[in-house]
Amino acid sequence: MGQIKVTKCDIEGLYIIEPAVHGDARGYFMETYSQRDMEEAGLNMVFVQDNQSMSVKGVLRGLHFQKEYPQGKLVRVIKGRVFDVAVDLRKDSATYGKWFGVELTEENKKQFYISEGFAHGFLVLSDTAEFCYKVTDFYHPGDEGGLAWNDPEIGIKWPELLGEYNGTASAEGYTLSDGTPLNLSDKDQKWLGVNDTFKF
Repeated sequence: MGQIKVTKCDIEGLYIIEPAVHGDARGYFMETYSQRDMEEAGLNMVFVQDNQSMSVKGVLRGLHFQKEYPQGKLVRVIKGRVFDVAVDLRKDSATYGKWFGVELTEENKKQFYISEGFAHGFLVLSDTAEFCYKVTDFYHPGDEGGLAWNDPEIGIKWPELLGEYNGTASAEGYTLSDGTPLNLSDKDQKWLGVNDTFKF
């Protein structure tokens, strides 16, 4: 029996990863990644880079994707709490344009595997959050694309977020339920919706 439980999500290509946590009065131990357990679950990805970021409460990063060099991502939170989202951008997929979200916290220790072909983003719900992720391709400058985080065509239900869509990806007028202003990069406030970004 493996140390890591892999559960398929409603959208093909997305998986919740739950490590077995062994704890006692001293603390805990867990395997955060096992190639053997992944392969037993039918996942044969190869990771080439590990990344880590820190964000403060109210930060929303995304929705990001790679245009020519798509990355699979295994993401987790080692401090704090985020709501993590993937949007299916595979044009031949039955779930194209659909989204799936999961809360990742330092307590639940869940991980989220997002295959190539998805946009990704997350909203920080704790005072700070440290976010770690493994990727299947290296970073390529200039290859990043993005979608409006609040595109009504996608319809992501971000938890604890208040505000009304004004036709753009601007953070203006949005706050968390405790009054914390939504915080986006300048670039993330300029992305367009899925229909304007992809015209097949």
